Order: sequence, then C-alpha cells, then structure tokens
Amino acid sequence: MVDLIFTRRFSMGHRLIHGASESCALPHGHNEFVTVRLEPTSLRPLDGVANMPVSFQRAKSGWHRFVDEKLDHALQLAEDDPLLGWFRANEPARAERIIVTPGDPTTEMMACLLKAKLDAMLVADGAVLRCTTITLQETPTNTVEFSGDPLPMLPEPRPAEQCWWRRADMSIAD
Repeated sequence: MVDLIFTRRFSMGHRLIHGASESCALPHGHNEFVTVRLEPTSLRPLDGVANMPVSFQRAKSGWHRFVDEKLDHALQLAEDDPLLGWFRANEPARAERIIVTPGDPTTEMMACLLKAKLDAMLVADGAVLRCTTITLQETPTNTVEFSGDPLPMLPEPRPAEQCWWRRADMSIAD
C-alpha cells in the first residue's frame, strides 16, 4: 500500500480550565505540527502513467487550507470557558477565530477532533483516501497520535450532525 504523509505547522493558543494544571489554566500557546497519514481506499496498481492514487495537490489542498486559515493563530477554548462568552459579547469578530471544544482543548481532544474533521473532508472528496493516523506534536517532547475512528471517543452533547468536526466545511465552532 502506498501511503501519503504530510505535515503542517501552526501556532495556537489555548487554556485548560478543568484541572490539568494551574499553569495550563492561563492562556498560553504552542507551535504545533500536525501530520496525517492517508492511504487509498482501494488497492490499485500504479498505472504506468500518472503512477499515483491521487495527486498530492488534491490530497492535501483542502486540509492545508483548513490548517492555515482556521487552526493557525486561533484560540482553542472549552465550550464552557467563560472567556468564550466574553469574546462573543465583546469581540464577536475575534470570537469567530475561536475553536470550541467539548471540554478542555487538550492535545488528545484536538487530535480526535481534527481526525474527525479530516475524515469528513475526505468522504466529501469522494472517499478515494482515508486517514489512518493523525499525529499532533504540541511540543518537541509531547505528541499525541490517534488512529481509528475518533467519533466513539468524542462526547456529542448535541445532535451529531451539528458538531463542527463532523462537517466537511471550514467550521471550527457551532
């Protein structure tokens, strides 16, 4: 099987308010790397002409656009974080750049949410490829890798179709 693997870097800010550690309760940021491993959904031999299951351009363009336009320099907050309400009331234009997560936006949570988002994007693109693994490197010493179906791992307190991570669009909040 020929896998396509690509990495994108982005800067982000977040805070964890549900007891991870006191230092993480203050807004802070990381320069993260997200790496995805994609494989074709059907095994086909290389054709002797184009010799690829799908072009890198097609495979990565939508995902890279999402990372560059929505993840990079965004703030990640839990849906019950009081800062979210403050931004929505006082700076609604900036609130649109906040990634809203069910519970704290930990690296584990973000890996699951991003895998679900990419899965939805790949299905919308014809399901020629599937994501087998997503790796999210928070720091040079802290990395989370997720493979499999993220949906059973994620809380869905509202109807599933309303969750931004299940839609193949550029949304980052509901």
